[in-house]
Amino acid sequence: MTHVISFDVGSAQRRIGVNVATSRQLFAEIDGRLNDGQGFALATLNLDHLAKLRCSRAFRAAYAAQDIVVADGNPVVWLSRLAGRGVELMPGSELIEPICALAAARGARVAMFGATESTLSAAARRLERANPGLRVAHLEAPAFGFDPEGPEADAAIARIAASGARICFVALGAPKQEILAARARLGAPACGFVSIGAGLDFIAGAQLRAPRAMRALALEWLWRLALQPRRLGRRYLDCAMLLPRLTLDALRNRAAEGGPHAFRH
Repeated sequence: MTHVISFDVGSAQRRIGVNVATSRQLFAEIDGRLNDGQGFALATLNLDHLAKLRCSRAFRAAYAAQDIVVADGNPVVWLSRLAGRGVELMPGSELIEPICALAAARGARVAMFGATESTLSAAARRLERANPGLRVAHLEAPAFGFDPEGPEADAAIARIAASGARICFVALGAPKQEILAARARLGAPACGFVSIGAGLDFIAGAQLRAPRAMRALALEWLWRLALQPRRLGRRYLDCAMLLPRLTLDALRNRAAEGGPHAFRH
């Protein structure tokens, strides 16, 4: 699919971009693929990913292999608007429940890979209760140090395919989840792999998400930083340092196209 907006990731070979702008388009695309028996890989682009993409060739290759990329994170939405392209905010954690509702309506089995066994079990129970008819066919929490490009990844992909799952939520964190999804796209071509980070932890109650008011004010990052300052401090610093460059890139794109060309929902 054609990019709605693309971003400089420090590679002369390619730019990485969002290719599905709205949730309506997203769910229509997923529904169509379920109906046609086609799999896919879905990534949710955020500022942390853009920072990591500049440093990792493997991550860039994995992102280039994604069939669907949506905007996850207000900075990506703001940069897109600055470039004259409107995209809808679609955090990965907020895609799980509506995708499960769609899977239940289609009679499509679901798998979950990543996180911990307790998180997966709790999330599966809650999602099945919330979506009558949903069948979670496979749960798998990989061992610590899981290599998404190693033989254990191929074995895991084979188990997911054998379960008959049509949707698999991958909760490994970036870049492992996107790398696995790109690999699984080939090994299990009838399954859609959706990278959702900590989304299953939120559903299971293993992690507490920021209050709705903070999310509405685009302050979820501050909530997460307060909870995990050591783990997230350097990550957010890297993101902040990248923003000026991405802002200039967005302005150049806008100027090159002769002004705003906002996407019409």
